[in-house]
Amino acid sequence: MKGNSLLLGLVFYIGMVTPLLGQISFETQVSKKKLGLNERLRVDFVMNENGDNFNPPNFQDFQVVSGPQQAVSRSWVNGVRSFSKKYTYFLMPKKKGTLNIQQATVTIDGEVYKTSPVNITVTAAVARPNDPNNVDYIADENLHLVAEISNYRPYLNEAITVLYKIYFRNPIGISNVQELESPEFSDFWSHNISIPQITVGNGTYKNEPYREVVWRKVVLYPQKKGTLALEPLTLTMNVDIPSNRRDIFGKRVYRQIQKTITAGGVNIKVKSLPSEGQPQNFSGAVGQFDFDVVLSKDALKATESFQAKVKVRGNGNLKLFDLPKISVPNTLELYEPEHNEKVKTTLKGMQGTIEDSYTIVPQYQGKYPIPEVIFSYFDPKQEVYKTIESQKLIVDVFDGPVAGNVVSSNNTQSQQQNIVLSDSAFRFINLDTSLTSRQKSLFWKSNKYWGIVLSPFAALLLLFVVQRNRNNNPLNEQQSKQRAANRLARKYLSSAKVAMQQQSQFYEALERALHNYLKAKLNLETQEFSKFKINSVLAERKVSEKTCHAFVTLLENCEQARYAPGSLVNMNEDFKDASSIIAILDKELK
Repeated sequence: MKGNSLLLGLVFYIGMVTPLLGQISFETQVSKKKLGLNERLRVDFVMNENGDNFNPPNFQDFQVVSGPQQAVSRSWVNGVRSFSKKYTYFLMPKKKGTLNIQQATVTIDGEVYKTSPVNITVTAAVARPNDPNNVDYIADENLHLVAEISNYRPYLNEAITVLYKIYFRNPIGISNVQELESPEFSDFWSHNISIPQITVGNGTYKNEPYREVVWRKVVLYPQKKGTLALEPLTLTMNVDIPSNRRDIFGKRVYRQIQKTITAGGVNIKVKSLPSEGQPQNFSGAVGQFDFDVVLSKDALKATESFQAKVKVRGNGNLKLFDLPKISVPNTLELYEPEHNEKVKTTLKGMQGTIEDSYTIVPQYQGKYPIPEVIFSYFDPKQEVYKTIESQKLIVDVFDGPVAGNVVSSNNTQSQQQNIVLSDSAFRFINLDTSLTSRQKSLFWKSNKYWGIVLSPFAALLLLFVVQRNRNNNPLNEQQSKQRAANRLARKYLSSAKVAMQQQSQFYEALERALHNYLKAKLNLETQEFSKFKINSVLAERKVSEKTCHAFVTLLENCEQARYAPGSLVNMNEDFKDASSIIAILDKELK
């Protein structure tokens, strides 16, 4: 009885242990959980049973340097079988912070197994050991990324340039350079100067000869005073390092590694503009400028228009301040200005011209002054404020109505002008009168009285009949809609011309103009506005196939150009095409 109990206990023990010995495992193993941005990470996905359909995570926060490398091992120890299969990856982190290695999956015996996610902490780049035989040490000694800054203590809104340069020298070579982290310059107005082609030249780093690559050029205008931090630029690249081995031809064999380098963070101390001597009309212009006010005409007829252009040209923060306003006498009608910029940004900063063009329409004859306009700016080189005053201008308006008050060219203030009146303005009053007797009659019995009384009723009746006929005539209603739509089309064409510098707004306005033109001419509603409908209706109205095709093609250009890159030349051509096509349709539509 006792033997049976022992046998049952042994069977129970074996039954409990056997599943544990045969339990399937699938896990993620990492070489370290904390590393620098310039270090590598080894990741192993290990299973103790052979599996199929292995799917790694996407490694979105890492760059895969190599892998997967597969390894399988089997062993028998004291009659116990062991099995191991692993997939190995070598990774480089793309950014700092806590990064996540997500789940991998594999199918074992028809079941899907998943690993647990692993968090990796990535710090700033770490120093390499001073081992001459270490490939990372060799790369660090001969490869550098430097941010060369033109001015570490600029004034507010003064331009500074940043050149990011890669320095390298023998015995290493570099290839496949890519950006891992790019600075955002959040406290600066920034402009990247394009580099058409990356070239390698000769340079000097710490008084030693190096090969030099200019990777990036940036122009910055600080928008805040105080200490501003420039975020680091981080690059990754392939580095070829010579080994001690040679091939069968005696040439040295190179080993390629993945390397991450950074320019590091830099602090810029921005000085505020001096308050002493700052003009009241100062609007934030910093640089070296010329200023002028130019008139398109200085003599014209009344009701004609002329333009007054307020222009600033030079080198400085041209896009970051407002131009001064002009003032004119009340008898001149002044419209809102049109702003134009012809500015290019180089390593010296913004250069070019900005202007506000005012349209002015005089109403009466006279000589009108355009008062002086004052422009002030701060010169950071001389560290002083400068003020430029435009000339006083006179506009001579002739051949038009005469106002009660005009301004003389000799006196800028309004003064009373002598008004020439006709001879009949004041007539001789005859004091001697001759009276004649008239027979009195009752006014209320006269025809004139009844005509006055009945004329309002007759006018109302006539107005009612005319209005009723107009409302019952669909042709009048249609013509009214056509006139309104034509006015709207002209409005949108003018809006498109104004938005010529902004592609999306230009083509949207141009498309609306074409739309409303067809609604006016063909009596189409919005839901009927399709290319097929347009072709069929235009064909019915005897419009040529060439004109139909040109109109539909222009509509398609508008749809595509709203979201595709274009040029000012294309917009000018499309605007001219729209005007010519509308003119042709006006002639062909019956």
